[in-house]
Amino acid sequence: MKELVIDRIGPIVQDHLQSTVREAHDTITASHQTVDTGPARYKQRAIVDTLKDPWAGMRNLERRGLLATELAATTPLDLPSLLDRLTAGMDWPSPPVIPLPIPSGSNRHDSIAFILKAFHQAALHRELALAGLSDQERAFLFDHGRTLVESYTPQISLLSDVTMPQILANTRFAELLHARVKYEHLLAAGQILAQLTTTRWLEELAEAFPDSVPPAQIPSGISGEIRLVQNTPEGLIVIGGPGPNSYELEEPVALILDLGGDDSYRGVIGASHNIRYGNALVIDLAGNDHYAGAPLGLATGRLGVGLLFDRSGDDSYQLSPGSGGAGFGGLGILVDAQGNDQYHGNRLTQGAAIGGLGLLIDTAGNDHYTSHGFALGFGGPLGLGAVIDVEGNDQYQCGEAIPSAYNTHEVPEAKPGDPEFQYDCFGLGTGAGSRVLTTHPQWFTQSLAGGIGLLVDLKGRDRYHSANFSQGMGYFFGAGVLLDLDGEDDYQAARYGHGASAHYGIALFIDRQGDDQYGSTGPYYNGGVAWDHGVSLTIDAGIGHDVYMFDRTTGLGKADYTGWAVFVDEGGRDAYRVKSGFGEVSERSLAGFIDLASDDQYTVLSPSPTFHPINNTSLSHGPGSLFLDR
Repeated sequence: MKELVIDRIGPIVQDHLQSTVREAHDTITASHQTVDTGPARYKQRAIVDTLKDPWAGMRNLERRGLLATELAATTPLDLPSLLDRLTAGMDWPSPPVIPLPIPSGSNRHDSIAFILKAFHQAALHRELALAGLSDQERAFLFDHGRTLVESYTPQISLLSDVTMPQILANTRFAELLHARVKYEHLLAAGQILAQLTTTRWLEELAEAFPDSVPPAQIPSGISGEIRLVQNTPEGLIVIGGPGPNSYELEEPVALILDLGGDDSYRGVIGASHNIRYGNALVIDLAGNDHYAGAPLGLATGRLGVGLLFDRSGDDSYQLSPGSGGAGFGGLGILVDAQGNDQYHGNRLTQGAAIGGLGLLIDTAGNDHYTSHGFALGFGGPLGLGAVIDVEGNDQYQCGEAIPSAYNTHEVPEAKPGDPEFQYDCFGLGTGAGSRVLTTHPQWFTQSLAGGIGLLVDLKGRDRYHSANFSQGMGYFFGAGVLLDLDGEDDYQAARYGHGASAHYGIALFIDRQGDDQYGSTGPYYNGGVAWDHGVSLTIDAGIGHDVYMFDRTTGLGKADYTGWAVFVDEGGRDAYRVKSGFGEVSERSLAGFIDLASDDQYTVLSPSPTFHPINNTSLSHGPGSLFLDR
């Protein structure tokens, strides 16, 4: 495993903070020792641990991210092991999996038997996972996944005939998942089905199915050459030929395995079809393919496993709401192994989960990701949402579709397209809960803690552009993590970006190396910032020459209302332009701005600055504050 940045930099930074802000640190962490009993339900242990001990907790979050990426970067991809490692910190018991013997792919009989055995074993595990639920409860959980995709919001402040039933239904959804669903068995089902993506078996598979089936045997909704059609208790199994095919099926499909060609997929694709048919898998071995899934219908798991594995080709994914590696009480997994791919998403897409796991892995190519919001590594209540991109010059964009509630209060006259008009993202490594904030205490206790959102990019010159709440952001007992391991990158965010937290959220943002550019449309809070008991750590590691063009925002180590926020730049000749920040605090908080090496340029853009940062200086704005240029 790569060296942890926090292991290298953390002790140095802690030594500097010790003499200046130790009292503030101790006060904040002491107040967090009772967060277990706070009003939010179903807090994840990793988040609670980080609130109580920020440095140890942040180290654990970085370590978990690097352990997962270590497996994601291994060729061939070992997806079952990756699933086990990624979910190790989700408070799920270890999955009781006995791996199936993988046959030679060139033997037809053995290959069919392997497929049937995998789906049978996955179905048994799924039934064990759901054994504690009645038929009515299973139906509710499956159907409420669609409701969450359509109506989820991180905060409800107005009680009405619409929002009160919604709050109660959300609570019931979380209660049933937490108390009655055995996630270790859902994970076991996912690991068993993931064995069908084993490289050695797939490479020989075409030899086992050389002949076409008669056209009369091909189900309606399929075109092109087909090598196998077989009905099973778990749904239809189809093997398509090496030429172009199109697939759009209404009936439950357990497996589509396509041997090659430029193919088209529509409808419910590798996703839970209904409560009876929960497990589904699509494997495409080659070709420039086009995927256009229905809502909750492409690599989506709802109390089951939805898995899509594309082995090669320049592919296009049109992702409807709740798809593209999305979990809602299940496991939704999308893996694209090669090619320059396009992911065009809506809300709750591309590594997004509320209750369960949503995972998107892309192991090669220059890829382009876009989404409306709650996406690209988003963890809602009881969820882990993750995006891992192994290599390539990639672009990530989130926002410009969901108007922010801040518009009503701050710029009521602004219209979409105006520079002041704000949008929300809640993505690119964001964890968020569902906060019920009203004057009625009995409703506030219906609040749900957030999950974990993870975005990791291993190498390449990457661009991250997003709206409010993004790029390593934690909101209401959620944890957001963004790790970029290599490359000269460009980060453009808006309000609450680049390692920002609020309301007991956790934020970790680490760029390991490169000459990087940072910017923000503002108007507030970027770069290691924390609000209302939030805990944030932002590190730009290495000796790259970085530029922070924060002309329209505040930040770089800023905390308010018992927040804990540290910004660190390890080295390089850096340029800083910020309206205000540099270790500012208020209301019993801790904030640190620390630049550890080289001569830097500082510009404070406040009309009447009271503080002029310079090189080789250490000072404090007040209790709990540290500015250090070493």
